Amino acid sequence: FLSFTMETPTNKIIFGPDWDLGRWTSSDDRVRGGSSVSNLELTAGGVLFHGNLDIETLGGAGFASQRTVENEQVWDLSGYDGLALHIVPSDRNRYTFSLTDEIPPRRPDAREQSALVWEYDFCTGEAGREVRVLWKDLKPTYRGKSVEDARSLDLSRIKRFRIMIRR
Repeated sequence: FLSFTMETPTNKIIFGPDWDLGRWTSSDDRVRGGSSVSNLELTAGGVLFHGNLDIETLGGAGFASQRTVENEQVWDLSGYDGLALHIVPSDRNRYTFSLTDEIPPRRPDAREQSALVWEYDFCTGEAGREVRVLWKDLKPTYRGKSVEDARSLDLSRIKRFRIMIRR
């Protein structure tokens, strides 16, 4: 799918070039009965986000994503206007970057509950580029649907990042 590193516009590296893959996990549509699969693989300059996006099993929809796993980790990004994803030549697909400032408690069946997240969609190109994600361009969503009149994102306590491909 995609190879990238993540940093603030003032070059504070958040993830990369030496990624700790133990801080990331897959979060694919298998939680809803789908069969998409995503992986992160270390490369010389970052990570490769790859796998299989299956849109047949769930009737034309599907998602494959990787997200951070720590519930105690907090990133203070309040001093920045956004961040940059450094993309190497890719597949021209549409991806979604998201973050959130909350991790809700687990459900009785041990699965995570959904949370309000802020998303930014972008397309990749063959030449590669820097994708600048400005906070003002993030859209609040809940389970992939837009949320009107959402509360503000608390940039001083970001708790999770996610990279996703979906249809």
